[in-house]
Amino acid sequence: MAQKPSIPKGTRDFSPQEMAKRNYIFNTIENVFKLFGFLQIETPAMENLSSLMGKYGEEGDKLLFKVLNSGDFLKKVSPEELSAKENNKILNKISEKGLRYDLTVPFARYVVQHRNDIQFPFKRYQIQPVWRADRPQKGRYREFFQCDADVIGSNSLMNEVEIIQMLDKVFTKLDIKVVIKINNRKILAGIAESIGYPEKIIDITIAMDKIDKIGPDAVYDELRTKGIDNDAIQMLEPFMNLQGNSTNQKMNCLTEFIGDSAIGNRGMLEIEEVFNRLKSFDINNEVELDLTLARGLNYYTGAIFEVVAKDAKMGSISGGGRYDDLTGVFGLNDVSGVGISFGADRIYDVLTELDKFPNTSMKGTEVLIINFGKEEEKEALNILTKLRDAGIPSELFPESGKMKKQMKYANHNNIQYVILAGANELESGKLGLKVMETGEQMDLSVEEIIRKLSK
Repeated sequence: MAQKPSIPKGTRDFSPQEMAKRNYIFNTIENVFKLFGFLQIETPAMENLSSLMGKYGEEGDKLLFKVLNSGDFLKKVSPEELSAKENNKILNKISEKGLRYDLTVPFARYVVQHRNDIQFPFKRYQIQPVWRADRPQKGRYREFFQCDADVIGSNSLMNEVEIIQMLDKVFTKLDIKVVIKINNRKILAGIAESIGYPEKIIDITIAMDKIDKIGPDAVYDELRTKGIDNDAIQMLEPFMNLQGNSTNQKMNCLTEFIGDSAIGNRGMLEIEEVFNRLKSFDINNEVELDLTLARGLNYYTGAIFEVVAKDAKMGSISGGGRYDDLTGVFGLNDVSGVGISFGADRIYDVLTELDKFPNTSMKGTEVLIINFGKEEEKEALNILTKLRDAGIPSELFPESGKMKKQMKYANHNNIQYVILAGANELESGKLGLKVMETGEQMDLSVEEIIRKLSK
């Protein structure tokens, strides 16, 4: 008995209807990227593990999909190593490549590898799939698309302002009301310094990044397991409860708390400048200073962003931030970058939940010519060529058959018009043009049909 076909958990097939909706998202985002002067690149699905490991923190490394070496991948592993189950040592010998976890680290590798061919500041965008060995759940997949835009080679905070503008423009065009959350890793470093644990900044940010998923109490428990005492945790509590306060109130609280922390004060000045510059622009969506926003990835060093939909139950649908030393791990120091990533799959789920996909996103074939038989088919092919030359998406049903079957095909594929080109119509020079939605039928020449549909 043949095995029932299936696909791996956390991956999906997409129907033509779903692809039309996905392309609506991709095209909307891509048009905004181009509007702001970003240029497209692509990188391989596989990267060397040496390029990926250690860039996402310990938790991120665990979620990397490793690719086994070709052929006898165990040939370099001794029986003693296998029996000892020294996983990390074995991994280095059986796997040299991995599927990319995101698009940012491959981009940093690209910049270093092609540094002599690009001009700084370099503005690039990528729309490609990434893979994470995560537990599949609603809004979280093992294979998903990211839509990234980054500026590298510039320290200007104007880049952060433009990213917020891009976020606002994309979600305005998609008709999704969002909150654009912003924080700064320097502020978080200042907080860690003020509670007496500057060396624990990574542990603190990883824990704080989970607050929306597990709640404050679970975050405090995790901090305790990292060696942070109760007095320090109590000092953190005010920052966990500042939601709803104005930006000025949050900044005043920070000023008092951070005190003389040099790195914390730099972060505050950067946030202040970004908010001041935003006053010069019309922003349709809410921009909020969220001091619990941490972004768990280790490479962020400055501003960090996250976007949540106001009317849908979903996690972040976009995120990003500034990274000052990511290219340094590939041998190119002192190159600062800032970028944003749109989660196309989560955006798809939000648009579906809110029923916000426009009908035009489903537009495919506009006209179906009914096939009446071999003789009529010859002339129908000429009509088909004229329609396509005029830029009208058209099909000829590939075989003659029952009219009911051909009409059913048109309905199923949301084809707006059907052309009847039987012997009588061809002899008279007037074809039957049927509007599928209303059932209305008109007798028109090919030229008249083209003029009507071209409008």
